[in-house]
Amino acid sequence: MIRKDQFQSSSKENVWLWLTKIITGLSIVIFLAIHFIVNHLIAPEGLLSYADILAYYSYPIVPVMEAGFLVLVVSHSFLGIRSIILDLNPAAKVMRVINGLLIALGSAAILYGLWLLIVLVGRSTNL
Repeated sequence: MIRKDQFQSSSKENVWLWLTKIITGLSIVIFLAIHFIVNHLIAPEGLLSYADILAYYSYPIVPVMEAGFLVLVVSHSFLGIRSIILDLNPAAKVMRVINGLLIALGSAAILYGLWLLIVLVGRSTNL
C-alpha cells in the first residue's frame, strides 16, 4: 500500500510551483522556436535591423507573444533558482526572505521588460 507521505518532497517545493516550472519550461520551448524562426530564419541574412524590429512589433500579436515569452522565461528561471536554493536546505526564516527577494527581483525584471516592450510598440506605431 502506498502512503501519502511517500509523495512529499524533502525539498519542500510546493507541487503547484513544480507544475508551473514544468509548464513554463515546455511553453518556453514553443516560444523560443517561434522566436528563432522569425528572427533568424525568415529575416534576411539571419538578422533583423532596428527598423525591421519596429515593423515586426507593429503586428498586434507580436507584443503579446513577446510579453508572454518574457513572463515565462523570468518565472521559470526564478523558480529554478528557488529550487537550487531549496536543495541547500535553508532555515524557514531564511527561505521566506529569499522568496521575497526572488519575487521582488522577478517582478522588477518583468516590469522592466514590459516597459521596454511598450517603448518599442510605441515607436513602431510612429512608422
